[in-house]
Amino acid sequence: MKRMPLFTKCLILFVLLWLFLKFVIGGIISVPLPSSLIAMYLWLIILAILVHVSVEDDRFREFLRPIKETLADESKKVRRTALFVLIPLVMLGFTFSKVSTRADPPAALRTAHPAPPADLTYRDKVIGTSQEVENPFRHLEKDDAEAFRVHVENGRRVYYQNCFFCHGDNLDGKGHFAHGFQPLPANFQDPGIIPNFQESFLFWRISKGGPELPPAATPWDSAMPVWENYLTEEEIWEVILFLSEYTGYRPRTSGEGAH
Repeated sequence: MKRMPLFTKCLILFVLLWLFLKFVIGGIISVPLPSSLIAMYLWLIILAILVHVSVEDDRFREFLRPIKETLADESKKVRRTALFVLIPLVMLGFTFSKVSTRADPPAALRTAHPAPPADLTYRDKVIGTSQEVENPFRHLEKDDAEAFRVHVENGRRVYYQNCFFCHGDNLDGKGHFAHGFQPLPANFQDPGIIPNFQESFLFWRISKGGPELPPAATPWDSAMPVWENYLTEEEIWEVILFLSEYTGYRPRTSGEGAH
């Protein structure tokens, strides 16, 4: 049985990984990956493949052999002709799709910070009204400073395990993947974010993520996952404590007006 060329193996691997990023990952996290993020991963995959095949001279020559045969071998004339016809057609179609005029619908109004529902829920369990629910660990700030610090540090751990990729090391919304999202991840260093909302709002916004936003928050969809599917109720409250401690901003309490 004729062995499959190394170039063909690499091409198949590249296509499978592209399909995985394009269709599988989005289904797992319930949010499609932005095309810019997929492109970044694909360039890294190409780089990894080139590094792998170029480690040994014989392997690299084997990788290049089909390319050289296609370009120079007289017996590969049909393949060469087909590629010389298909490649310009593909590039023409891609260019046309980018520059052609599109009949986009009129932009719809949206609410950047939509109002939460009357009842605050976690995994369909009602934990109280949005105006009355308080962070169950906040009172420890005065009552037990040592226990409060433990919860803050646990919030730090949860943040840097899950959130800093988008919201950044410094909580400024400039994470590794931030440029690939629209809207951009929240900048918690902005004095117009944390001080303007109660902790119950932050809990709702984190736990429900982008897919659970109400219609007022469309037409775009925030890329933030539904964190209540991955974090415990206590971990979400602890993350909120950490956000406040790190930035120095305190969420407003019930009865205070937004700034």
